[in-house]
Amino acid sequence: MLDKSIPYAGIEMVRRAGTIVPDYPLPEGFNFVFYKDGDEADWARIETSVDEFDNEFDALMRFKEQFPYTNELYRRCLFIETDDGKKVATATAWWSFIGDKRYAWLHWVSVDNNHQGLGLGKALTSRVTQLLVEIEGDVDMYLSTQTWSYKAINIYKQFGWEPTDELYSKEKKREFKKGMKILAKMEKERAKDKK
Repeated sequence: MLDKSIPYAGIEMVRRAGTIVPDYPLPEGFNFVFYKDGDEADWARIETSVDEFDNEFDALMRFKEQFPYTNELYRRCLFIETDDGKKVATATAWWSFIGDKRYAWLHWVSVDNNHQGLGLGKALTSRVTQLLVEIEGDVDMYLSTQTWSYKAINIYKQFGWEPTDELYSKEKKREFKKGMKILAKMEKERAKDKK
C-alpha cells in the first residue's frame, strides 16, 4: 500500500545492463501466470487495492491507455495467483519511447494489500526483470515509482536498480531531487529509530 502520509515526488530508477538478477522463488501456494483476456479486471482490482487509483473504473481506463498492444500483454504482463486461482500481484515487462529511442521498462509492480509481506514482491520483481532480459536483451532498464512507495524502492535496490534522473526534463529533475531528499530524511529517521 502506498504511504501517502509522506510528501509525494516521482522517482525513476535504472538497472544497468549486465547487473545480476537475483532469483527469489515464489512461496508455496502461489504461481506465475501470464495475462489472458479479461485479466484487466484483476489488474484494476490489484492496483486499486494499493491506492494507485481511487476506483477500479479509473484503473481500467489507465490499463487501456498504458497497454494498447494487447498481443504483447500475453507474453509481458505477469500475475501471481494463489493455488485456487485468485490473482494477487502483477507487473509488466513493457517499454517506453522517449523521442525516437525505445527503453525497456518494468511497469506497474503491485501486490494486493492482503498478500504483502510474503515475499511476493521480490519474486515478482525477479521474474519480470528476467522476462525483460529475455524479451528486450540485457540492456539498461527503467522503472517509475514515487516516494510513497519507499518500501518497494528498497526491494528494487536489492535487484541492482538505482535512482536516476538521466531521462528527466529540467522540471522533473527538480522533482527527483525533492524525492531523493524525502527518501534520505526517511532513511535518517529509520536509522535513528533503530538505535
